Amino acid sequence: MIKTRMAYYFIAPAVIVMAVLVFYPLFSGINLSFTNATQANVLQRSPIPRSGKCIKAPISPVAPTVVGNSCITPATYEYVGLTNYTTILTNESYQFWPVFQQTVVWTIFNVIPHIGIGLGLALLLNRNIKGRTIYRVLLILPWAVPSYISAFVWRFIFNGDIGFLNNFFDMQVPWLSNPNWAMFSVIVANTWLAIPFNMVTILGGLQSIPGDLYEAANVDGANTWQKFTSITMPMLRPVMMTATLLGVIWTFNSFNIIFLVTEGGPFRSTEILATWAWRYGFSQRPEFGIAAAFSVIILVILIAFSLLYIRVLQRPGQEAI
Repeated sequence: MIKTRMAYYFIAPAVIVMAVLVFYPLFSGINLSFTNATQANVLQRSPIPRSGKCIKAPISPVAPTVVGNSCITPATYEYVGLTNYTTILTNESYQFWPVFQQTVVWTIFNVIPHIGIGLGLALLLNRNIKGRTIYRVLLILPWAVPSYISAFVWRFIFNGDIGFLNNFFDMQVPWLSNPNWAMFSVIVANTWLAIPFNMVTILGGLQSIPGDLYEAANVDGANTWQKFTSITMPMLRPVMMTATLLGVIWTFNSFNIIFLVTEGGPFRSTEILATWAWRYGFSQRPEFGIAAAFSVIILVILIAFSLLYIRVLQRPGQEAI
C-alpha cells in the first residue's frame, strides 16, 4: 500500500504537467471548435481610459463594464455544433481541400528522403570506417541547432538577390518567389533538419542486430545485397515503421520551416494545414472557432492515418511498433 502511494507521488508531477500543458489546451481547443468564437465576441479586458468610462469597441456586439481597474467585455459566442466543420469541408472560400492536397504532397516528398537518406547514412556509419565518431558528430549538428535558426539560414541561402546559392553559382533561380521552387526550397530545408533524427534512430536499430546472423550468412555464401534484404531490412522493420510514422506526424504538423522560410508563399503555394489554421487564428479578424476546427481536423487525420498505418503494415504474430 505504501509503495503504491509512493508511486502515485512520483508520477504526480508528470501528470500535472501533462494536464496543464497538453490535456487542458487540447480539450479547450476541441471545445472552442464547436463555437462561433471570433475576435469580436470573446471575453476582452482593457485598461480604463483617462475619461473613466469604458468605450465600446466597433467590432464588439456588447458594451464593456468596469470591473476593478479594467474594462471587461463579456464573451457572447455561442455553440454552433458541427457548423464549423461542415463549413470548412464544403465552403470553397476556406480552401481546405487544396491546402490538404498541398499538405499531403509536402509530407510525402519530405518523409521519403528523410528515411532514405537517413538509412543510407546509418549504413555508412555502421561500418568500421576511419573517423566514424567525427562523422557522427558532424551529421548530428543539424538536429542540435534550433529549428528557427536553421530556417533563417536557409532563407538566406535561397534568397534570390543576396542568397548564397545564386551568388556562388552565378545563377538567377527564383527559389522563394516561384511556387514550384519555393516548395522545393522548404522541402530541402526540412529534410536537412530531419535527417539526423532518422539516421540516429536507424543506426541504433542496425547496432541491435546480432552479428551472428551475418556470420551465418557469410558461411552460406550470401552476398551484400542478399544480407541486406534478408537480414538488415527485416530486422530494421520495427524501427523503420516507427521512424516513418513519427516522420509523417511531425511533417504533416510542421510549422516552423514553412512559416519562417516562405511564410506560406508565394501565392499560398507552400501553405499546409498547420500554417493555414494559424492564419485563421491570428489574422487581422481572427476566427477562433474555425481555427480550432482546422486543428481538430488535423488531429483526426493523423490519428486515423496512424491507426490505418499500424493495421496495414503489422504482420500477423509480429508487433509493428
